[in-house]
Amino acid sequence: MKSINPYNQEVVYEIDELTEEQINQAIDKADDRFLSWRKTSFSERSKLMYAAATELKKNKKEYAEAMTLEMGKPISQAIAEIEKCAWVCEYYAENAEKHLSDRNIETDAELSYVSYEPIGVVLAVMPWNYPYWQVFRFAVPALMAGNIGILKHASNVMHCGEKIQQIFERAGFPEGCFQHLPINSDKVEGVIKNKKVKAVTLTGSKPAGSAVASTAGSEIKKTVLELGGSNALVVFPDCNMEKTIKTTVQARFQNTGQSCIAGKRLLIHQSVVEEFKDKYVSAVRRLKSGDPMDKNTYIGTVAREDLAKDLEDQLQKSVDAGAKILTGGKRDKAYFEPTVVDGVTTDMTLFHEETFGPVIGITTFETEEEAVKLVNASDFGLGVSVFTEDLDRAKKLIPKFDDGAVFINELVKSDPRLPFGGTKISGYGRELSEDGIREFVNIKTVYIHKY
Repeated sequence: MKSINPYNQEVVYEIDELTEEQINQAIDKADDRFLSWRKTSFSERSKLMYAAATELKKNKKEYAEAMTLEMGKPISQAIAEIEKCAWVCEYYAENAEKHLSDRNIETDAELSYVSYEPIGVVLAVMPWNYPYWQVFRFAVPALMAGNIGILKHASNVMHCGEKIQQIFERAGFPEGCFQHLPINSDKVEGVIKNKKVKAVTLTGSKPAGSAVASTAGSEIKKTVLELGGSNALVVFPDCNMEKTIKTTVQARFQNTGQSCIAGKRLLIHQSVVEEFKDKYVSAVRRLKSGDPMDKNTYIGTVAREDLAKDLEDQLQKSVDAGAKILTGGKRDKAYFEPTVVDGVTTDMTLFHEETFGPVIGITTFETEEEAVKLVNASDFGLGVSVFTEDLDRAKKLIPKFDDGAVFINELVKSDPRLPFGGTKISGYGRELSEDGIREFVNIKTVYIHKY
């Protein structure tokens, strides 16, 4: 298995795929470790998780460079991702015990309560776009709950997968607590069907999620799915225009547009659309493209050339249907210019498909009702951002959106303190916060009656 640097097409990492025997040995090791790990105290787990946070911060450049070389994330953004992983370690080290403490409930019993107990080995099938963060937001709460993690990472970020296992080992976690399995997708079904694997979480495409959920469902195993999004950025006339432009540019173009929660549909009120889009295009043109290893680069390459070609095809279909490119639109191998497209309608590809790269389409609206209708017209339901100075208006709109998250005057982002997940074909279940750590535990009812 090879990782190819999307910026210069050089091979940056190679690893042998595990055999069936090696996969089973790894799962056996994980299951054996669970027997002792589940008995550890929260204080023991917290100490190790704080050590993982320290390791991430101490060697963030090492870990960030592996990410930049494998999937092209600009190095400054890669370092920020590593720092965020340290944050989630610290958050759960501090809060896991509180999130999973017994919950007393008054009934007719002498004593009745709910306990939260680990379930065992949990498989994570993870994507390449945030190759550390996506994994850590699963692994940290899973380990703190007393579970064991095994990872099937995306095939183009296998070095990052190895680094993540290394982080936990360097932090002092017992061998087998977290393992990276270098395998291709055709091996996933067998891993899910292994009786020692109790649940699976996936972040990825709808087809991948459907396949994993189908297999897990046939085995009656719990799943959590995060399957992408097509978030709307809704701009009302009374927004703070300068700050809104800055935020909406970041929402679409950070990580070279390769984010499930990126703002992919720019919905602008008709009364301000001309002024807004002129300033927006100017801001996009100022974004620096270049070598992802340059700390000043904001736009790197798309992670693979075939993905850039897919984006090019989506753009061309919308242009053929009448959309107009205001800036960008050109591709050079895996590099795709930051692109803004005007006149996007609901029947165009840029509106109804997820675009995974630095392209955004502009659609206009005239009323609040029309804005809500446009937001909800997507098959995805991960998040929506609304920009307005009228917070009373914003609060009235919040219940009308179908999405799993609504952010007012801010881009949609994941935060360890808040649950993260979507609706519709964006998936189900939640990650992070108290809700996330309780996804993979046995929520046990205890009822003690005294005769």
